Amino acid sequence: MKLKQFLNKPIVKFISNKYVLILVTFIIWMTFFDENSWLNHREFNLEIEKLKSEKEYYINEIKKDDELIKNLDDTEELEKFAREEYKMKKENEEIYIIQYDTIAK
Repeated sequence: MKLKQFLNKPIVKFISNKYVLILVTFIIWMTFFDENSWLNHREFNLEIEKLKSEKEYYINEIKKDDELIKNLDDTEELEKFAREEYKMKKENEEIYIIQYDTIAK
């Protein structure tokens, strides 16, 4: 097969069309090399999903803390919290902290 015969085939004519070449070049450029490429968009979308999950976590933590604050309005609950979390005590009172061994034997 000679070069002239090869160039006259329909698929070669289609591929060598200047508009097809420009389109293919444009698609490759936009997919891989451009600042706003598909790869960058994919990374940004993954980061957005991560941030949304973090946002959901922090919203749940805020709700838990709001409930705790509402419970601490009661003086008995406030005293219980201070004793458990900060090891506070009343005057003339002794506290014994018991730690359990978590190592399995």
